[in-house]
Amino acid sequence: MNMGTKTFISVLLVSTALFVSCSPVLNKHPSLNTEMPQWNDQVTNNYGAYLAGRVAHIRKDFDAAAKYYKSAYALDENNPQLVDRLYLLLASQGNIDEAAVYAQKAIDAKTKNSFAYMFVAAKQMHDGQYEASIKTMKGIHDPVYKSLITPLMNAWNYAGLKQTKKAFAEIDRLGDDDAVSKLHRAMLYDFLGMNREAKQAYETILNDKHSEVSVRMLELITNFYIRTGQKEKAVALMKATMNATVLDSLLANLREKVEKAEPAETKPILSSAQDGAAEGMFIIASTFKLEEILDVAHIYAALAVYMNPRYSTAKVLLADIFSARDMYNEADALYDGVDKDDISYYAAQLKKANNLIRKEDFRGAEILLKSLSDDYTDQQIYIKLGDILRYNKRFKEAISYYDKALKKSLNSADSWPVYYAKGIAQEQSGQWKKAEESLLKAYAISKHYLVLNYLGYSWMRQNQNVEQAFDMIVQAYNQVPYDPSINDSLGFALYNLGYFGQAIPYLEKAVEMYPSSAIISSHLGDAYWFAHRRNEAKFQWKHALALKDDSGELDRKETIAKIENEIIKEPALQYDKAKIEAIMKTIKKPTFVRRVF
Repeated sequence: MNMGTKTFISVLLVSTALFVSCSPVLNKHPSLNTEMPQWNDQVTNNYGAYLAGRVAHIRKDFDAAAKYYKSAYALDENNPQLVDRLYLLLASQGNIDEAAVYAQKAIDAKTKNSFAYMFVAAKQMHDGQYEASIKTMKGIHDPVYKSLITPLMNAWNYAGLKQTKKAFAEIDRLGDDDAVSKLHRAMLYDFLGMNREAKQAYETILNDKHSEVSVRMLELITNFYIRTGQKEKAVALMKATMNATVLDSLLANLREKVEKAEPAETKPILSSAQDGAAEGMFIIASTFKLEEILDVAHIYAALAVYMNPRYSTAKVLLADIFSARDMYNEADALYDGVDKDDISYYAAQLKKANNLIRKEDFRGAEILLKSLSDDYTDQQIYIKLGDILRYNKRFKEAISYYDKALKKSLNSADSWPVYYAKGIAQEQSGQWKKAEESLLKAYAISKHYLVLNYLGYSWMRQNQNVEQAFDMIVQAYNQVPYDPSINDSLGFALYNLGYFGQAIPYLEKAVEMYPSSAIISSHLGDAYWFAHRRNEAKFQWKHALALKDDSGELDRKETIAKIENEIIKEPALQYDKAKIEAIMKTIKKPTFVRRVF
């Protein structure tokens, strides 16, 4: 999208700075005055409400934060920064109507924040007050806004007024080659009933080899074809779009919807000017979500849902942003707001399952995924169920779901993570030979560091294929030298090969990065012992005993014997020393920083 993204980001970040800023903004705060204020009940209540709002804001309890900010503002209505923060926060909740009330107060106080004008104009447009919305947008003077957002808003405002020439004049301001311009021109033709022009514009987009056709764009175009008596074109388009090897759930659902559609019963997606404006808001939100500028993406996703509450893709995007902020309850409410017959329903529910997993509600995630499996046979359901069951040490069930996932895999290049996960479940359930077979299948497909590390470490522990195992671990380390588990594997391998001094820096780094791992502390203790650092060795062993061993590898009786009786067997692997030392030379030099006390 040719929208001057970097410049646009810098402008919008200034506008949303107050949304995330933790700096005090109250006029009555003592640090902002040259003289000590006269504290009275009003000042105390004002400052207390503001502080309570900030605490709630930082904790991402936006409802409580908005409540306290409103209380603070009621006592200090001449505070421009506080009102800016308030309407941004309300908008992020999707409460655009109330945000617009406070935004208007900011406008009346001569604010320069363009979002204030945006929220007021959005509410006016939402209420069908198109002329008022156009007038409000004139208050925005930032050139970047005026080059993208204002033309989009005004184009749909004029469309709402049925002023066709003025609507297209606004689109012309975006430029002929801009992807946003092409899409909105086509949508305007469609909305205004100019079917010949809409068909040509949509097909120009489809035939442009440099344009990426999104699922939403396909939904708009197929909807147009079906409504205008060209269902066969819609079906053919979906068949041509579906990839023969990977059936994306959204595309699969859309194809099914297109095939079942009855032209006489198919309603237009763009039934109002507000729906068209929502498409523009969504594009802006998506762009900033990709750039990981969540504050801007959050505001525009909320605006898109406000303009078109039926817009399921916008709901999912807004929910994704809430999830990225660890606001899982807000996200799940939006995911559940997607209708079951909508093409986004399955994707929304799968994302909700992810949130349940992040919250460690594994039982809830399992129930949801098994419910989805009654209607869908997607590989992702089986993989997630396998992962949940494996995490909860239900290895037999996990393996059965991984097998189901592998049966659904049409592209072997994408199946290595499933073989890898299945191998872990088999190894942890005492089926080493089967695990080795699965891990070797994963290794044959991908030399990913996870596969290299797990298989190499497992072989090293069992004194199998020592040279190849060491080479795998070194390859994994060279891919991701700052992973604690891989530093542990490399240190463990060097220790078992008898290179005690060389092992210590990697094990120390692993402990530093993962101090709660019992097995890593145990490995470091072993290396210290044979490096004649006996007191440090005993400290690490004692530390390992004090920690929970998630790996299942720590032998507590053996560790106690090391501490009390100083009994520790020296490793005695058989290997080709020349090969091992040749591999050692390929290890990337670590960048360990020596501590100075």
